[in-house]
Order: sequence, then structure tokens, then C-alpha cells
Amino acid sequence: MITTMSNLFLRTLREDPAEAELDSHKLLVRAGYIRRAAPGVYTWLPLGLRVLRKIETIVREEMERAGAQEVLFPALLPADAYKATGRWEEYGPLLFRLKDRRGGDYLLAPTHEEQFTLLVKSMFSSYKDLPLTIYQIQTKYRDEARPRGGLLRGREFIMKDAYSFDLDADELESSYQAQRKAYQAIFDRLGLEYVICSAMAGAMGGSKSEEFLHPSGVGEDTYVVSPGGYVANTEAVTTVVPNPLPMEGLPPAQVFPTPNTPTIDSLVAVANAEHPRSDREWTAADTLKNVVFAVTSPEGERTLVVVGLPGDREVDVKRLEAALAPAEVEVATEEDFEKHPELVQGYIGPEVLSPNGGEVRYLLDPRVVDGTAWITGANKKDHHVFGLVKGRDFQADGTIEAAEVRAGDPAPDGSGALEIHRGIEIGHIFQLGQKYAKALDLKVLDQNGKTQTVTMGSYGIGVSRVLAAMAESFRDESGLAWPSVVAPFDVQVVVAGKGEELDTVALDLATQCEAAGMDVLLDERRGVSAGVKFADAELLGVPLILVVGRGLKDGVVELRERRTGVRDNIPVAEALEEVWKRHGLLVEEGR
Repeated sequence: MITTMSNLFLRTLREDPAEAELDSHKLLVRAGYIRRAAPGVYTWLPLGLRVLRKIETIVREEMERAGAQEVLFPALLPADAYKATGRWEEYGPLLFRLKDRRGGDYLLAPTHEEQFTLLVKSMFSSYKDLPLTIYQIQTKYRDEARPRGGLLRGREFIMKDAYSFDLDADELESSYQAQRKAYQAIFDRLGLEYVICSAMAGAMGGSKSEEFLHPSGVGEDTYVVSPGGYVANTEAVTTVVPNPLPMEGLPPAQVFPTPNTPTIDSLVAVANAEHPRSDREWTAADTLKNVVFAVTSPEGERTLVVVGLPGDREVDVKRLEAALAPAEVEVATEEDFEKHPELVQGYIGPEVLSPNGGEVRYLLDPRVVDGTAWITGANKKDHHVFGLVKGRDFQADGTIEAAEVRAGDPAPDGSGALEIHRGIEIGHIFQLGQKYAKALDLKVLDQNGKTQTVTMGSYGIGVSRVLAAMAESFRDESGLAWPSVVAPFDVQVVVAGKGEELDTVALDLATQCEAAGMDVLLDERRGVSAGVKFADAELLGVPLILVVGRGLKDGVVELRERRTGVRDNIPVAEALEEVWKRHGLLVEEGR
């Protein structure tokens, strides 16, 4: 059945919504694909659902081609299993918690590892039942503190999550690679550019982890690439650790007055003015700054961690959070400092932080190796110590990967200098191992009749996020420009003018296109100018636009390709053949 604009549940907007920051968010709302219901929560409208369902179809086809079977879990879950795995506490404020009328604890699921594990446990008990991969496409919930970007970072979102169940690590690797290939096929079919990055497992747990990122300047993830092929999320990058330096013959450390030097820049200026070196000038890289963070465990215990790093680097909070997960991290407050008067703000030094029984942990950047000498705080206002040597004058509780990764840093595998890029996470795959199987006692009998704990993998795609990433990628100054594989319609027929003949020919062409197997949107609205119809057509982003207008008097109609801007006049009698040919080319080329 032909869809008409006069009957379509749609209202386009000429102005950007006030809360929207990203172009994808603005256009999806303006074009009538989604509507905001609450911060980070959106209603799907007919056009948005059409695109969403096409993405889901591709995901389902590739999942089934990889041997996965579809199930569907509830979004409202009892808390017992989450408490058993520790994630009731680990997720902290991200979890939507609620109680039923009997006082029982429930949650709105952010993920479903526990439910997948318990389902398999209730049905399978032998190695003969494995390997198994099952998946679902379901709504998830996370109480994001700052939902932003429309569908890119919401409180409610649609995910495809798959889980593999294998007898051992070798079988898991096979299942993992099958899903990895399926992800590549999905994103290739969608025409969505992606890179595969080494990543951190985070609250999911497990060992090996890889992210599929869509390169985008508006992405919240940062990743690195080297000339030799190293690719990783910055959270997973490890520092190339320099060799220790000899300490023999190094002069003793000295404390000097350094008034009004609470910052690295001010300290370097005073050092060069009052205590110059003979070989070169002091730089920020010669200083050791110590940054204080408050760390809250899932159980609610708040402690302090001091991160020591070269003064020419900043702490990357996302890397710090990944290193300390599942704890929450924030910059220490004045109240925290009041409880620890030994920490003199702006002048904190390692000597007061060296291993002290754990009350305040001191963790160093891996570049701070034995034998390196530093200018750092002397634990006294307006004073710094010069020539304080790691390994001779101070120690630490350990090292931590928390410093920013910068362009030009060496790749951990020796494959060259790193480049920095931004991307949108569209998929994430994990080798979970036995974390959830052990917690929930998922075991089977092996070939020898012995009980074995099952090994699991987890594979997620943010379906609604993929749609937003595509909207961000496939657009121009006039609106959306969908590739044919996900477009809500294949062709939009526009009546550009008045007259019964225009209406008749437009309806006839729309009918022919539909009969040929294409999804058709007919804009036959009366009382709406041709300019408004053209603006709406460009905003909606249907790949082909067939205009029935003033050219009809010469026996031609205009065919426009939305993404390329190509326009051709075509005889009416040849219009169907040309539309069908262009449609086929777009599908074949992934446009």
C-alpha cells in the first residue's frame, strides 16, 4: 500500500529543537523520526521505526547466519541474580532500581548476562548441548547522569546482545571469531565505516575485548592508530615504559622556596629564574605533579588516590575510571582535603605519599621509573623539592595507566607513532570467560563425565545508536540522506504544482513503483507549496525523489538522487524503468 504524506503521522520542523546539540539529533527530531519524551528517552515515530526495523533485519540475518538463535528476555528483572554477580552494587547510580508491592528488589536491565546464564543453566547440562549462541534485540536502561546526543547517549536504548556458551577457551575463541565476522558483515552491509579497537572490559568483566567504533568527530570515544596497524581505545593503551636509570652519583634532593607556584607553568618559570640548569631550561616534563582523586567503591567506601605523573601530562579521567573500575572516581573535594591535612594543595609531594598502609594510595605513571629525578611538591606551602629521585627518595603503592595518550606517543607494540581519532561506539565484543558462569553455577558434564564450568562470550550492538551514527554520517546541510539499505522508503514521488493531470500521473508512477517491489512515499498534499515539499523531501532523506511538475507539459518528470544531488529529466514512459535501475544501483553500491 502506498504511503501518502497527507496520511503519514508526521510533522516536520523548520527550527532545531532547543535541547539538541548534534546534527543527527537535530535532524532526527526535525524530520519526524523521533520525539523527546524525557531527558535521554525518545518516542519512535513511523519513519524512525521503519529505519530501525531495517537495521534490526540486517542484524538478525547476520546473527542467524553465524548460528545464533533469537530469544527475548523481560526488561524488568528481579535483583537476586545481579546481587549474586556483584553488579547490583557495581553499577552504582547507573542502575534503575525499584521495589514491587511486596518490597522485593527489581531493576530495569542495563544488560542481560545474568538472565542468559540462568536460562542456559535451566535447560542444558551436557557438553553435547554446546556450543550455543543465543541473542536478543531488547530495550536497555541506564540512568545516565548527562544524557546527550539524542540516541547516542540515552537512558533508554535498543541493543542486540548475544552470548556464546562453550566448554573451554578454545571453543570460546571459535565462537568469538564467528561473532566478530558477523559484526563486520553487519556494518559492511549498512555502509557504516568502522574500526576494530582493542578495549577494556569494564564492568562487563572478562579478558579479551574489542570495540567497533564509527569514526566521527562527535564521538565520545577516543582511539589511536599507528602506521604499523595498532588500533586501540585510549583506555586500553599501555605506556611504553622507559628503562630505569642509574642512581649513583646523583646529587641529594634540595628543598627551595617557590612562592606563588601552585601550577606547573608557574613552577617552571620560578625554577628557571631562581634555580637554572647548566645544560638546558627546566620544562614541565621535569616536574612530577600529584593529583588527588576520591574513589568510591561499589559498597560505598570513599578513599583517596593520588596519581603522580609528569607535569606535561594531564590525567585522562576515562582512563583512570577504566583502571579503577567498578569504583567511581571524582576529583577530591575540599572536605576530602580537610580530612587529610598532610596533603598541601598545590604542593603535594611523594614523601608524604610513599606507601603508608593504604589510607591514601599513591599510584605513579609508568614513565616515573627508578633513577628519574623530579621537581615536585615539598608538602609545604610555597616550597618544592628539586632532584627527588624515584627509588632512592620515594616509592609508591604501584603504577596506573591514567595519563592522557597523545599524538606521537609510541605504540605499545613498536609499530610507530600514534595518531588520535574520535569515534562512536557501535559494537563491543568480550570474551567473558567464567565470571558469570561461576557466580551463577552454570556447569555441564564433559566427555569424561566430569563437571565443567561453562565459558562465555558477550557480543553487543547498540541498534538505536547505530541509527544515530548513520544519521550523523549520512546527512548534509539540507537534511538526512539515508543509504538505500535502511531508508524508510525507496522512492518519494512529489507532486510539484496544481492540476488533476499532475495528481494522476504522480499516483500512476507511485503505483507502478510499488508494483515493482519498491516502498513508495507519495507527497500529494494540497495547499502545500512545491518549495515546502522539496524541503521536506530533502529533510526526510529518501534516496530517490521523483518530481512530477511543470516538465510534465513536455512529457518529462525529474529524478533526483538525494545523496549525490544528480538531477535528470526523464520521459514519463521511461520513468519506472529508470527509477528501478537507479534503485538497483544504489542497493548494489550500498548507497
